[in-house]
Amino acid sequence: MSNHRIGTFLIACSALLWACSLATTVEYDANAIIINGERRIIISALKIGEKILTNGTVTGKQYGNLVYLTTYTNNATGEKFCFLSNSHNSQDAEVDLQQDGKYYVPAWSVSILQDCKKEVFNTAKVNTQTTVYVKKPATEGSPLKWVWTSDPMEDTLQGQGTFKASELLEQKGVTVDASDYLWYMTAVVINDTSSWKNATLHVTTTGHVLHAYVNGQYIGAQWGKYDNVGFIYEKPIALNQGTNVISLLSGTVGHANYGLGKGHAWVNGQSIGRYWPTMVADENGCSDTCDYRGNYGPERCVSGCGEPSQRFYHVPRSFLNNDTNTLILFEEMGGNPSNVSVQKITVGSICATADYGSTLEVNCQGGKTISEIQFASYGDPQGKCGSFQKGEWESRDSTTVVERACIGKDSCSIDVTSSTFGIRKGGTNGQLAVQLLCDGSNPEDGRYKGFVGSVHFSLSISTP
Repeated sequence: MSNHRIGTFLIACSALLWACSLATTVEYDANAIIINGERRIIISALKIGEKILTNGTVTGKQYGNLVYLTTYTNNATGEKFCFLSNSHNSQDAEVDLQQDGKYYVPAWSVSILQDCKKEVFNTAKVNTQTTVYVKKPATEGSPLKWVWTSDPMEDTLQGQGTFKASELLEQKGVTVDASDYLWYMTAVVINDTSSWKNATLHVTTTGHVLHAYVNGQYIGAQWGKYDNVGFIYEKPIALNQGTNVISLLSGTVGHANYGLGKGHAWVNGQSIGRYWPTMVADENGCSDTCDYRGNYGPERCVSGCGEPSQRFYHVPRSFLNNDTNTLILFEEMGGNPSNVSVQKITVGSICATADYGSTLEVNCQGGKTISEIQFASYGDPQGKCGSFQKGEWESRDSTTVVERACIGKDSCSIDVTSSTFGIRKGGTNGQLAVQLLCDGSNPEDGRYKGFVGSVHFSLSISTP
């Protein structure tokens, strides 16, 4: 296989994998969760050419700047299956395949062509549904009541408990990951305090947090940063005549802040996971937009800057009782639980986009039906879910078409074509964008127009 065909194949594989990963992305902590059947469409598209792809011969041809056509042919039947790729990272391409038609291939994308003359999928034209969830307090008018209680410590050091060593030991090697904490204690004998008036405790550590005590008195703490957990702790100390006990509590986790620092949460005795809201990501590097084109790097399409990795924790319905429910937080750093809340989560709006020639499919969850068209435009709509805007042109029948297809239903599909939206000439480069409200009850299943049957619960843990 020639170098350019190898490159085409790799770009095709990369782009298809990207499309699959996008279609199954779940932003569990955010208000929006992407749930879509694009992976099913990709698999179906490849399934069409399965026999040709696995048994046919392959040839390649270049069309212009970084545009390649890779053709798989069944020599016995003459059947063909093609990948048309544009590996330019910013320039879209119009490709004329003569008798097999003309194709628009966006930058850094791959089109799958059935029989090499019908586009069945393009990786830059991924039609996704975004579901916007609405959070409401689950304990309206009755705030959570908290009681503090101590938790007894047990020896976890491989059954050794407290032991002595003649050297400093590596923390994780000693605790074997059974605990995030380890006490280091030593004794310093002072015969003449006059020569120790300006004593300083100096500790170099690669742990995340350090608490220091001298003769049972707490003298302070220090934390590392998210990108550099190691640090040097220095503090002037006063030493007594005779034996002085220095105690260092080293933690492999933690970050200085207010509120709850780090711990573990249980609902009615069932674990819902660990929390760590005070360890936040770097505040720099995020953008409101994400350009998928070009080689991927860790600095691209960054989100969640200045935020913890997780704030909301799903509480399965099976964990809940009909009356009293007990939430237990094992708080390892100490703090104020007043910002902890339990919330109901239900589907609010759903958004979707689909390009010309494809089918837009949307679906409400939990027995809800579509009750309102909040936005609908076939043309060149701008923005994203929650902030869609009309572009320079659109079909004036956009809202009417979507209303007829979707109102009162729990799901609907619309073929995105010029004829569907009453456009007699042109309109073949359009896109349909919709935002629909899922707030209606489904008369067929008799469910109530509320949280019943569609509610999820989450625990929100944050700092002031």
